[in-house]
Amino acid sequence: MKANDLYMILEKDFVNESMSDIWFKYMEELKEYICDNFKTRSMGLVCDFTHYITKVYTAVFPTYQVMSQIIDNNVENAMLFVHHPSNWDITKKTPFYLMDKGQLKIFKQRNISIFCYHVPLDNFSDYSTSVALAKKLGIKITESFALSRGAKNGVIGTIDIDSIEELHKKFSEVIGHQAKLYMYGHKSIKDSKVAVVAGGGNDIRYVKEILDKGVNTLITGISSETYKEVHQYEKEKEINLLGGTHYSTEKFACQSMCEYFRKLGVEAEFIEGVPILEDM
Repeated sequence: MKANDLYMILEKDFVNESMSDIWFKYMEELKEYICDNFKTRSMGLVCDFTHYITKVYTAVFPTYQVMSQIIDNNVENAMLFVHHPSNWDITKKTPFYLMDKGQLKIFKQRNISIFCYHVPLDNFSDYSTSVALAKKLGIKITESFALSRGAKNGVIGTIDIDSIEELHKKFSEVIGHQAKLYMYGHKSIKDSKVAVVAGGGNDIRYVKEILDKGVNTLITGISSETYKEVHQYEKEKEINLLGGTHYSTEKFACQSMCEYFRKLGVEAEFIEGVPILEDM
């Protein structure tokens, strides 16, 4: 498929005028590789390196390992679709850190573009991060919530599980490693309703919103006690919190995007990453 045709389809299917993001101001060191589109909007086409795309690779973060896998396979005329244009490690002083410049040079030589939808992929849709996670957990979605930067990042729904402990076990099974449970409230799930905000969803704004909607259980990615204010609020309001890491709660959306690209007639492959367990 012609690269510009694919970019235009993605824009039509995922972006609305109210969306905004701020990535580029933290990526000045890579500006020689970044296209004007991304410098202006911080979403969409990051690196315009090809005119034709024969295959799309999807990933949560453009880590050295992810980009190496593409390079080592001698790939050409392709696109890397990522949820974030930078990498994440909560143990670092600056958790988001840049792609490798040497690898970007090889991508340019090999005609491999990089495309990023952060806010657009978080926004409520069949492919969104929270919807994809909720589906994996067997949650019947009833509404979207958690508006930020023009996107509704979270979903609320019902689940056929009665206890928080049982949900904790289910969540751990789905993400493929032990999740973290902060039992701040009642051991039962109130009215079978749960809220899901994949990634960095342990935000006091969202907790207040689910309280207003009569929900006592929040499933998210980053649940570290580093964020003391929201943990204290959850304790006071008896909100149970489950964390599953930034990567593990958002990977399902990037997996589902492979289905999206295949429906467009483009071969697609998800590249696994590694969860940062300190997120929890």
